[in-house]
Amino acid sequence: MKLRNKILGSILLVLIVALAGLAYAISRDEPCPALPEPAAGADAMDAVRYRCYGPSSVLHLERVAKPVIEDDMLLVKVAASSVNPLEWHYMRGEPYIMRMQVGFGAPKDPRIGTDFSGTVEAVGKDVKNFKAGDEVFGGAAGSFGQYVRVRANGAVALKPANISHEEAAAVPIAAITALQALRDQGQLRAGQKVLINGASGGVGTYAVQIAKAMGANVTGVCSTRNVEMVAAIGADRVLDYKNVDFTTREERYDLIIDTVGNRGLRELERVLEPAARVVIVGGPAGAWMGPLASPLKAMAYGPFSDHEFKFFVSEFNQKDFEHLAELLATGRMKSVIDRRYPLAEVPAAVAYVEEGHARGKVIINVQ
Repeated sequence: MKLRNKILGSILLVLIVALAGLAYAISRDEPCPALPEPAAGADAMDAVRYRCYGPSSVLHLERVAKPVIEDDMLLVKVAASSVNPLEWHYMRGEPYIMRMQVGFGAPKDPRIGTDFSGTVEAVGKDVKNFKAGDEVFGGAAGSFGQYVRVRANGAVALKPANISHEEAAAVPIAAITALQALRDQGQLRAGQKVLINGASGGVGTYAVQIAKAMGANVTGVCSTRNVEMVAAIGADRVLDYKNVDFTTREERYDLIIDTVGNRGLRELERVLEPAARVVIVGGPAGAWMGPLASPLKAMAYGPFSDHEFKFFVSEFNQKDFEHLAELLATGRMKSVIDRRYPLAEVPAAVAYVEEGHARGKVIINVQ
């Protein structure tokens, strides 16, 4: 018995030391290195890069090499990009768990930015569905730069002619997330009641409009200053969270899209119809778990509930980009733009989005 206890104690000690070592490795920030020598010549471009983790001051405008396309790719001259919470999560390397993929101590890939809208400058020899001169929008790594490359059958679609590059650049991450949360995860049907918690943010503004396009009855929850805007984009009713607690009202919903993560799951369950769902697409900030705390709570709470709580990460695909392009072209969806910044002011733009008070999207004008 004593020997077994000693063995178990030793194993426990080894596990504790291993976990402590992993925690240190994940949370450690390497010092910011000196900026590399700027690239020169016709094949260089301006782009924002980050070479260490930290606040927005780690973002720098550099002269770097233009992307080189493969046979199935497009080279796109970026006109505009937009900022998402994703950018400041990458910038800070938080939650720490994400560093297991993006890099311990410092990022493995210094590119930053995903959303883009611009003009095709060149196509690979195998590309048939796009040509030089096409105006397109989509998602590609490094969109806080003058050029990106993207696979022709991937996260890219033709930009509707009746909308600007700014309006198109606002769409990718936020609108794809809203669409897939409502349609795929929430299985929303015409006539159902949906509540969007955080209706004035990037995902929220698109979720309100896409839900209306799907025939739903939409309630938006936002702050006082955004009530009129959320009503203007189509919400059937708007609740000011500073004056109304939607979790104590008698109204019941078939679906809740929670982009904020500021309410307990039990509180949300109070206002659900039988067989209703909650789809969580955001959560509070935090160095260790951050937004991942919400899905973990949902996993723990789910077995004790009669309702379904879901968390997901959206996936880019061309078919959904084409669907969003149709919504934009027909006027059933529009982009709500809060602020615009030039490429050189990306650090200020990301810092503003990190504050959490942006209304709709923040645009980066690249060209």
